[in-house]
Amino acid sequence: MLSQLSIRDIVLIEALDIDFSHGLSVLTGETGAGKSILLDALSMALGARGDASLVRHGAVQGQVIALFDLGGSHPVRDMLRESGIEADPSEPLILRRVQTQDGRTRGFVNNQPASAGLLRMIGRDLVEIHGQHDDRALVDTGIHRELLDAFGGLKSQVLDVEALHGAWRGAERVLTDHRKRVEDAAREADYLHAANGELVALAPEPGEEADLAEKRAVMMRAEKIAGDLSDAHEVLSGQASPVPQIAGLLRRLERKAAEAPGLLEEVNEALGHALDHLADAQGLIETAVNTGEFDPRQLEAIEERLFALRAASRKFNVAVDDLPALAVDFADQLAELDAGQSRLAELEKGVDEARAAYDRAAEDLSQARQAAKDDLVAAVMRELPDLKLERAEFIVQMETDAARRGEHGIDDIEFWVRTNPGTRAGPMMKVASGGELSRFLLALKVALADRGSAPTLVFDEIDTGVGGAVADAIGSRLRRLAETVQVLSVTHAPQVAARAAEHFLIAKKPAGGETLATSVHAMGAEQRREEIARMLAGATITDEARAAAAQLLKAS
Repeated sequence: MLSQLSIRDIVLIEALDIDFSHGLSVLTGETGAGKSILLDALSMALGARGDASLVRHGAVQGQVIALFDLGGSHPVRDMLRESGIEADPSEPLILRRVQTQDGRTRGFVNNQPASAGLLRMIGRDLVEIHGQHDDRALVDTGIHRELLDAFGGLKSQVLDVEALHGAWRGAERVLTDHRKRVEDAAREADYLHAANGELVALAPEPGEEADLAEKRAVMMRAEKIAGDLSDAHEVLSGQASPVPQIAGLLRRLERKAAEAPGLLEEVNEALGHALDHLADAQGLIETAVNTGEFDPRQLEAIEERLFALRAASRKFNVAVDDLPALAVDFADQLAELDAGQSRLAELEKGVDEARAAYDRAAEDLSQARQAAKDDLVAAVMRELPDLKLERAEFIVQMETDAARRGEHGIDDIEFWVRTNPGTRAGPMMKVASGGELSRFLLALKVALADRGSAPTLVFDEIDTGVGGAVADAIGSRLRRLAETVQVLSVTHAPQVAARAAEHFLIAKKPAGGETLATSVHAMGAEQRREEIARMLAGATITDEARAAAAQLLKAS
């Protein structure tokens, strides 16, 4: 419920703090005293569009704060958590809106910044404002469906239908995606088969390009060294080798050594060492030649493999190292193509089953709505005679189309009325006049009681243009509504004011110089009698009016 409304510097209001209680509270006062300003301020706190003209003349900014006492399980608590707003369930909810003179507005929830959109979402769950020209509760036919569902206690069935609708549409999306993949694969089937066959034949391996390139580099280096080793081998071991000549020379000198003692010993020793070193060199060269020997055909094979890998890389526009993964992808696509029709059949069956489950639940919900519709019509019709609408007819127009599968079922629901016998029935918003619309709305709210309603209802002069028994009937119904929800009513009808548990007087008072400011205060018993007498008599309050006011208060 709305427990407090604080207003600062809004139009004629300089500073107001109003405490509200449970039950029916009425606000009365002379025309132009500021009742509409009060409702505009409340609407602004609930996220309505701001306007620089709302700021009181001479002030830099205006501000409205609305405090609400909520239970810890109220749906608004979940909304706050989803929006990242910290809120202690044991503390009141505080909505604050600041309007600056330059047209900008700022919103706050529990002193944490909040958008006007969030304030509107919260406000819709907390307060409904109704009047002859305020049709927000009825203009959206989706609200009509929600009200009927609330009246019939069909919330759990509606949630089931919503869940089944989501499951069916989700299954359809999966089917659509899979069918597209299968169709795309089918169009590319020839290419996939050829490409997959080529990659299977090529059989690329991860890291193969780097390994082959390294082997190729090693073999090319070995090829260059092999030529030099061959030349060295040819010099030492070929036909022009000096080794046989040196060996023959050494043998002749060794035979001559005895003929010239002391002359050839060192020469022969040096030549022997030279032959030994040359023999060692020959052996080392032969070993090096054998070790570094390579097969030119192997080098050619490596180069051909590299060429094939890089050609495939260019053809498929991927890196050589990605060819193995591409081969796997092609194989997967072919496998999916092969298994696609089987999977497609499974998904189609799943969609059919999900749709059938939705259809059953939607049909059950539609039948339950049909029963609730008749009961709601009967409940509203019982209220109409006392509201001087005894010749009117309330109709719940319900069109059911099993092929129109919506999130909330297969029914289109709209409230219609026939205001007089013999006239054409039509949508309530188009057929009913302002006063009739307000009374139809009141009858609806009474029929719904605490179902499908915000915890706070505000009625703005819904009794305009009626009096006597009709005004008393309106007051009686507002009082009945206030047994289940908080009701605030701006009224000119003394019969309504007399029914209130709390009565506020809105008036203008001097605020210095020629300036006037709107004031609001709760009245005691004597003040209430005087105000209701004024509402009965007008400008001049007579003793008869006071007596009538006292009688109204006593009767109420």
